[in-house]
Amino acid sequence: MLSIAIGSDHAGYPLKEKIKDFLISKGYKVIDFGAQSKDSTDYPLFARDVCLSIQKDEAQMGILVCGTGIGMSITANKFKGIRAALCLNEYMARMSRKHNNANVLCLGDRIVGDDLALSIVEAWLSTGFEGGRHERRIKLIEEIEDML
Repeated sequence: MLSIAIGSDHAGYPLKEKIKDFLISKGYKVIDFGAQSKDSTDYPLFARDVCLSIQKDEAQMGILVCGTGIGMSITANKFKGIRAALCLNEYMARMSRKHNNANVLCLGDRIVGDDLALSIVEAWLSTGFEGGRHERRIKLIEEIEDML
């Protein structure tokens, strides 16, 4: 069973809860790193926890939600081995998996509605990595990470 780590700040909390319920209903194991309310929080802390869980192999994929998704994606992409993609529609979600093998999906609660967000999550989770020429590009990203 695929384990998915999720996290949000206060702005992303309502959508994170809907995504969590959706994932559980689809049979995924969900590791919820918070936030647990709409009380003001700092998004980098939740991005850190989700990304560390992927690095430690506790989860295979992650989903992060804040107001716009931008702060979460910036923070998540600081972690070695994390390929976080901010997706605003299903096409971006599919391409982030097919071409970039994204392992973290970032969403903006204030940007996408609930129905679109769940459709993005479903498209992202149901799409696999194509490999081939894209594998070479992932290896180049990993080489750049190793230089830092």
